[in-house]
Amino acid sequence: MGTKGEGNRQRIVDAADSLFYRRGYNQTSFQDISDATGIPRGNFYYYFKTKDEILEAVVSSRITDLSTMLARCESEAEGARERLLLFTDMLEVNRDDVIKSGCPIGTLSSELAKDESTLQEKSRQAFILLRHWLKDQFSALGLENADDLSVDLLAKMQGVTVMACAFKDVDYIKRSHIEIKDWINSKTLN
Repeated sequence: MGTKGEGNRQRIVDAADSLFYRRGYNQTSFQDISDATGIPRGNFYYYFKTKDEILEAVVSSRITDLSTMLARCESEAEGARERLLLFTDMLEVNRDDVIKSGCPIGTLSSELAKDESTLQEKSRQAFILLRHWLKDQFSALGLENADDLSVDLLAKMQGVTVMACAFKDVDYIKRSHIEIKDWINSKTLN
């Protein structure tokens, strides 16, 4: 695929990512993606045969972005506790999007959990990446229940995004972010 082809493919993935996040996977059609990109719907089949293939590309793109963010946490913070605290900053960094549409990972996972297991497994990959990374951080602190703590942290953050979106409450995000940081400190400063 040439440079133009790669550019078009990426435009399709970026538009689908945004539409899946804002509208939902099941509510987004090929035509919606075509309208958002300006690429004729008939040309999509050169890049993707099915909407499921687009979903796979979107999830892969999200995992790449998350991996970059996690690498940034590792490079910018010296210790595991500091990396965990930096990780939680995504609540504030993505606050406007969270208020408008919730968490892109959580909303997609929730929607696809109602569908066939293959789609659900694809969407779950981002959570698996985060769970393993968080577990590694808690393990580096010598905590035996690192996996439980990683799931607890993900659940706390997902809960915040759901409630903040439901109530369109910026102050709730700020308050909850502080509470999550306090929770991390209570687990890691012993």
